[in-house]
Amino acid sequence: MIVIKRSFILLSGLLLAITTCPLLAEEAKSGYEYIKPATRAMQDDDFENPGMLSVERGLELFNEKQDSTGKACSDCHGADAQKMNPQSIARYPVYDENRGGIVTLQKSISYCRNNIGSRALPTNHPDLVALETFVRNRAHGEAVNVQVDGPMATLIDKGEKIYQTRFGLIDMSCSHCHSLYPGQMIRGQKISQGQGNGFPAYRLDIGEITNLHQRIQQCLTLMRAEPFDADSEEIKLLGLYVMSRSNGLSIETPAVRY
Repeated sequence: MIVIKRSFILLSGLLLAITTCPLLAEEAKSGYEYIKPATRAMQDDDFENPGMLSVERGLELFNEKQDSTGKACSDCHGADAQKMNPQSIARYPVYDENRGGIVTLQKSISYCRNNIGSRALPTNHPDLVALETFVRNRAHGEAVNVQVDGPMATLIDKGEKIYQTRFGLIDMSCSHCHSLYPGQMIRGQKISQGQGNGFPAYRLDIGEITNLHQRIQQCLTLMRAEPFDADSEEIKLLGLYVMSRSNGLSIETPAVRY
């Protein structure tokens, strides 16, 4: 109880400081700009980056033949996914009216797996996160390029409203930290702009690979709020908005973040 109260006081004080600061328009900056030099070095070295284990696991799954059909993802896309278009990967999440609107990269992978007879897996199953990490890594260095016009424009506006909404006992919104206070310190770490270009990313704090939607759920938990369900429309809209903010930034998957 004492720890919770201290956290509440700390974050409430931060909120007070935040709300007195003017909203400044900043150019988009990757979370890489805010992490410590040692963490940057870890991310930059494929042998030291712990997220590469997830990339390797995703590669194994990508080439795994399904018992029911004898087919694998690599049959269509190449053993190392060399037949995939990095620019297409960089456009996720995308809009597909026939599939209900917003389609994340992980959901697109699930659709493909269904086509080759794979058993259905729940959203954010470790195997799906590994496949998502592997495929996203194939576009490493490509600029994020999420569609912002057409039907996506309205959806992005809805996501921005969620981004600006206060949640939880701490009564904070995503924008309080990531739009008003990037570069300031909290719990020994610099607050970033909350960009999505590095996800899925390896989180040192919890010691595992984490995709963007999972990170959003973790943030809501820190705000003492009820996280959105993995398949909810709210998390799709919020994830879309966050990724649209990252347009122009290079994909770093797997990034290393605290």
